Amino acid sequence: MRGHDKSLPRGGACSGSPVEPGKGSTHGAFTLIEMILAIGVASIVLIAVNVVFFASLHLRNAASDMVDAATPIDSAVTFLKRDLQCVVTPTNGTSKVLSGSFRVGDNITSVGVSDPVAIEMFTATGALSDSQPWGDIQRVTYELKNSATAAGPGRDLYRSVSRNLLTVSTPAVEDQLMLSGVARVTFSCYDGAQWNAAWDTTSATTGNTNLPQAVRVVIHLAGNGNAQPVEIVVPIDSVARTNMVLAVTP
Repeated sequence: MRGHDKSLPRGGACSGSPVEPGKGSTHGAFTLIEMILAIGVASIVLIAVNVVFFASLHLRNAASDMVDAATPIDSAVTFLKRDLQCVVTPTNGTSKVLSGSFRVGDNITSVGVSDPVAIEMFTATGALSDSQPWGDIQRVTYELKNSATAAGPGRDLYRSVSRNLLTVSTPAVEDQLMLSGVARVTFSCYDGAQWNAAWDTTSATTGNTNLPQAVRVVIHLAGNGNAQPVEIVVPIDSVARTNMVLAVTP
């Protein structure tokens, strides 16, 4: 049957115009220069991401260290504020041991505490419990002691608590570690006109038979010369009154 020959041309279906030697089709391919440029751009982006990532990681670690370091400081400040706000009025020379004394200064000796204390007070912060017979008034001292671990600079700030105030022997003292790495801690008392480095309601020579109007606490941290000291000022509302009539000299 002859007519129009619809058969494929010679060379098959893939035959077409001839391709010159050395010249191939470039559709959908990348040149070597384009590959080098792409790799260079990707490297720059990866370097920038790497810098941002490690900077963020450094900031995270620094923030975490600051939070971890601030947690013991916040706890110590909380205890100090609570003890000072709940301090009870002094004895004013009487023998009422449950109202106690209030002493601030250097090298104060407190019964049952081996190291010199910076402050000794009687405060109503004792926790009441069915398993213990003690009331809420307790004797509290704050002092610096040598670190038991010696892992870092400075000394340890301790809060020593005595619950049994009626004992006839040396009272049992519970030492509570408040803060490590302390260079020094200072207490000063405000009498309404000036700050005093010493205060003793048991002394007949100082004339401080009442509580100060406020107490300032400054904690200097060791190991970091650029660190600012921790400073708090706690007002004291408890004031002992007397109904004695004072003679007026004309």
